[in-house]
Amino acid sequence: MPIKQPVVIIKSEKELPSQKSGTMEKWNKLDKSFGPAGSFAGIILFAVGIAVTCVHIGGLFLVIIGAFVGFTGSYAVIDFDKRRVKLSNNLFGVIKTGEWINVEQGMKIGIKESNRVWQANSWTNRTVDLVKHSFVLSLYSASNQLIIPIQKVNSLDLAKQEQKILCDKLGVETL
Repeated sequence: MPIKQPVVIIKSEKELPSQKSGTMEKWNKLDKSFGPAGSFAGIILFAVGIAVTCVHIGGLFLVIIGAFVGFTGSYAVIDFDKRRVKLSNNLFGVIKTGEWINVEQGMKIGIKESNRVWQANSWTNRTVDLVKHSFVLSLYSASNQLIIPIQKVNSLDLAKQEQKILCDKLGVETL
């Protein structure tokens, strides 16, 4: 009898009106820049840095390094009203970088399977592999070349649903 694996839905998106222009934007979290182990270590450094700063000003160094490693991540921003997308690296979790790419006629949205493996080594020479299996929706050019990833989901069914929704909202075809 086959074992069914539970389907986990990633709640990493926010649809927010932009403060600047009043347009509807959708934020999709893609990855943490330093992986799960690096992010955890950065949060620990950040917390220790705050505690040390109460005693010595040198703790600010730990706070800055910890905030950078712990909170930096990549997001995809979709502006449906202006038909554009942006791959944004949020440094320290708050400083947003990246350039807008206009969605043009002939572009497509495709689904690609992703198996991302993060490897962490301990002091006892043991390695821990963290595998993240997901499906990535990406924007492709008219010549079927990958431009940027725009959303990450856990199941193929959910990926197909989101692909249809994004194609309808942006006015592009499926790949």
